[in-house]
Amino acid sequence: MEPELSTIGRDNYTDYKGKKADQRKHGGVRAASIAWVVEIMLSLITSCNGVTLVDYFFKSMHYSVAESSNMVTNFLGTAYLLSIIWGFISDSYITRFTTFLVSGTVQLMGLTMLTYQAYNPNLQPSENKTPSYIQALFLFAGLYAIATGLGGMRATLAAHGADQLDQRNKSLISSYFNWYFFSICTGGLLATCVMVPIEQKYGWSTSFLILLFVTSLALCTFASGFALYTYKRPSGSPLTRIIQTLVVSAKNMKVSTGGSVNHEVTEVLLAREQSQHKFKFLNKALMDQNIGVAQVKETKTFIGLLPIFVTTIMMNCCVSQILTFSVQQGNLMNRTIHNFTIPTQSIAFVPIIISLTFIILFEQFKKKNKHKDASNTKFYKPLFRMGIGLALVSTSMFVASIIESKRLEAFNNGKTLSVFWLLFQYILLGLSDTLTLEGMLEFFYSEAPESMRSICISLSWCSSSMGFFMSSVLVTLSNSVSGRFGKEWFGGKDLNHSRLDLFYALLCVINILNFLLYVYFAKRY
Repeated sequence: MEPELSTIGRDNYTDYKGKKADQRKHGGVRAASIAWVVEIMLSLITSCNGVTLVDYFFKSMHYSVAESSNMVTNFLGTAYLLSIIWGFISDSYITRFTTFLVSGTVQLMGLTMLTYQAYNPNLQPSENKTPSYIQALFLFAGLYAIATGLGGMRATLAAHGADQLDQRNKSLISSYFNWYFFSICTGGLLATCVMVPIEQKYGWSTSFLILLFVTSLALCTFASGFALYTYKRPSGSPLTRIIQTLVVSAKNMKVSTGGSVNHEVTEVLLAREQSQHKFKFLNKALMDQNIGVAQVKETKTFIGLLPIFVTTIMMNCCVSQILTFSVQQGNLMNRTIHNFTIPTQSIAFVPIIISLTFIILFEQFKKKNKHKDASNTKFYKPLFRMGIGLALVSTSMFVASIIESKRLEAFNNGKTLSVFWLLFQYILLGLSDTLTLEGMLEFFYSEAPESMRSICISLSWCSSSMGFFMSSVLVTLSNSVSGRFGKEWFGGKDLNHSRLDLFYALLCVINILNFLLYVYFAKRY
């Protein structure tokens, strides 16, 4: 087969009966909008778990402050890391529709276990005691069933929705991901303003029961559109093709290309492709008659995305602080207004509102300028927006360090700082997350080979995973190193006897270096 006739990456969309999709009946904005609705519910579940589980582990399951924080970050980290495996399964073997339903059912099972545990006193530890072996086993089995299911839902939902649209309309794809992130923020807003107060008033058991219902509703809503959807049929293992390309390129590294028919057509097929000179050593794979140009381009594209992916990890490490240490900070601050105590988690609604407003204004700006040439407008480009987001996260950690230092100073003087001081770091981190994650979703989907879109979308969530794990590693490492020089930063019984301000300062320095690295790779992309 000639390289130009390779089928990798070609359109292969069908309806639910397996026949070629009819654009008049299948797909389109109506089908894509179902993903937005489902994402609101999925984000509500994820955000609620993220902001309330740290208190659940600390207050109800009686784990320590550090253990509770690390349990949440490890839970979310595992969920997002597993998205890469689900993405591989979806791209290689089964459709995204099927993957979503299977993984959603797994998450439903996990939530059922946590709900049952919350209602059963025998599965909860006694006061001031940590869980028994059976109680802990039940907790972690349910928790990581949720994580496993969440990974699959995250890997497929955004890509499935984007698959419903005309791939040639880049502006429409960009708008889709803006509104998709709008749905993420809306779910987060409902979690902080509705679910957190419900949990505070009625307890964990009621909260878990509501999440169980919402998960069931999300699965039913998603499945209801099966007749409308277009389905991207899997094209075999893309990772196998990438490994094959790398192995053959390595073998042929020192071999002359003069007599290779496959290599001769490279100049014709890649003449106008930027990828011709990127990772040029991979062109050696074309000497193998079984490897086509499309396969080499697929490999180059995926490898090219990896440096961008790596430089977004530290941003997610900082965002994880909102779910853990920021919650514990707020619990030690003055949260009372006119005899009403504000749940710390509910403060997150302010940056969410700002993010929602930003997306609406951004889309309105695009509409007003749709007839103008926006190709030279940097802010339309996801890489530029991601860069601004990474710059903001360094600023947020600097501000967070100062605020925590002031909070400790007030505590030592017998005073309590207002919880609203946390708004500064919340807003900066919220804007950073909006610009970076929305940009990542659009960038990885748009730049990905068509045969690897689930995997590449998963890179966005995998970055979050690595950020959560990085947070746990840095907490442990900084604790260990600081202990050797006198006092552990997190050695106290709570944050009033710890040095979170120094930890935030460390994150600020690391993120400045990371931003410089991102700029280097983004310019070379």
